[in-house]
Amino acid sequence: MIELRGLSKSYRSGTATTQVLRDVELSIAHGELVSLIGRSGSGKTTLLHAIGGLDRNYTGTVRVGGQDLRALRDGGLSDYRNRTVGFVFQSFYLLPHLSCAENVALPAVFARRAPQSKASIQARVLEVLRHVDLEEKAGALPSTLSGGQRQRVAIARALFNRPSLMLCDEPTGNLDREMGEAIMRLFRRLNEEEEITMIIVTHDPAIASSADRQLVVRDGTVHEEGAVRA
Repeated sequence: MIELRGLSKSYRSGTATTQVLRDVELSIAHGELVSLIGRSGSGKTTLLHAIGGLDRNYTGTVRVGGQDLRALRDGGLSDYRNRTVGFVFQSFYLLPHLSCAENVALPAVFARRAPQSKASIQARVLEVLRHVDLEEKAGALPSTLSGGQRQRVAIARALFNRPSLMLCDEPTGNLDREMGEAIMRLFRRLNEEEEITMIIVTHDPAIASSADRQLVVRDGTVHEEGAVRA
């Protein structure tokens, strides 16, 4: 599903150049659950942004589902992000004045497709909230939820448009160990039941080891650590 060929990324500051990614070669098959681990500044998030179509200022090729992301026009790239990718971040990015259901429905506002009826949007919201075991919190404000519950609302929002790929950047970083493990069990269930390809960036070796594959980013290069599950 994902193919990276010769992916390199650098930043310039004055006369200095910092190389963040160096000729990354990587393939990830449809339905895999992959963890990406490495020190801060190693290039993990930069790699995730390239795959997610959030950054195309790089050299090399990023293909997802056969599409060369850098070759897409702005509208095509927006469609890719909206239709193909679900994003989950360390910070939940829930709007505090909106209910959980309203936060989950936000992707419908930005979708570049035929308008959906209010009834179909509500039905999908309840469906994805059931996926994350939070249907009873549909009318609640984020401030009334625990950290783990807020992250599950963010995951439901990422699921709203039925993505085939989920990119998760430190999704358990603001959670305690128990809640982090619960979120990983949820990711595993979604991966297996919905066949969603998942890439999870983490600093936590225990979280990383629960994935099908563990990749380590060192100095801008990606190293395959092999399968860690039977």
